[in-house]
Amino acid sequence: MKHHAVRTGAMRLTGVGLALILAACQTATPAPTATPVPSPMPLPELTGDPVRGGVLYDQWWKVTGAEAPSGDQPLWQTQTSNTRTGADTWRCKECHGWDYKGVEGAYGSGSHKTGFEGIFAAAGRHPFEILAILKGGANPGHDFSTVMDEQALTDLALFVAQAQMDAAELVNADKTPTGGDADKGKIMYEDTCAACHGPQGTAINFGDESEPEYVGTIARDNPWELAHKLLHGQPGSDPFMPSAASFDYTLDDVADLLLYTQELP
Repeated sequence: MKHHAVRTGAMRLTGVGLALILAACQTATPAPTATPVPSPMPLPELTGDPVRGGVLYDQWWKVTGAEAPSGDQPLWQTQTSNTRTGADTWRCKECHGWDYKGVEGAYGSGSHKTGFEGIFAAAGRHPFEILAILKGGANPGHDFSTVMDEQALTDLALFVAQAQMDAAELVNADKTPTGGDADKGKIMYEDTCAACHGPQGTAINFGDESEPEYVGTIARDNPWELAHKLLHGQPGSDPFMPSAASFDYTLDDVADLLLYTQELP
């Protein structure tokens, strides 16, 4: 009986010892902790005018007061389908189109075709990312900081990010408007456009005597161009052609104007 009691005590002591050893091991080897992942730094906010950016997209040197470029834009040599030279090759619209879709849009064929992609997919991106692209961050040949100042580049980046229209909401592939009310468009035209362009849109000839080009001409031949100019204005015009934003016009209002101007001679 005494021998049995000794064995039982020994077993109890052994169990306590094991527990102490396990506790010591756990204390000596702490569980690993996860390394915190630093949060990415927020991109700087840009301040500017996206409507002005739309006019820069059209013909930036007439907005900034710079001399028109004489040579070809560096990337122009990478395409052979568009035979224009000089200042035209520096216009954003000449590469990316009035509908902003480049080779996937209206400039996917014809004399304006370059094969370059559009900018429509960049809508909604952070303007600071687009600003970096405009400064040659993605391609040194696309560095416009040599010809435009920081504010102009910022306005252009804001236009790309925030102010592009979805051309498909206004114009069909066959150049007809997707909708609109011509009667409403007539009222707006007479109130805001006729003073400069005349009641029939023929007071200003954008072409020459042999090939005249009026508001009605552009509305039918290149409705995407007219829609862009209605939304953002005409660079270098005197008197200045204001943007639709100046009159608080909506895309529906632009659709009405577009439909009516296609009826002009």
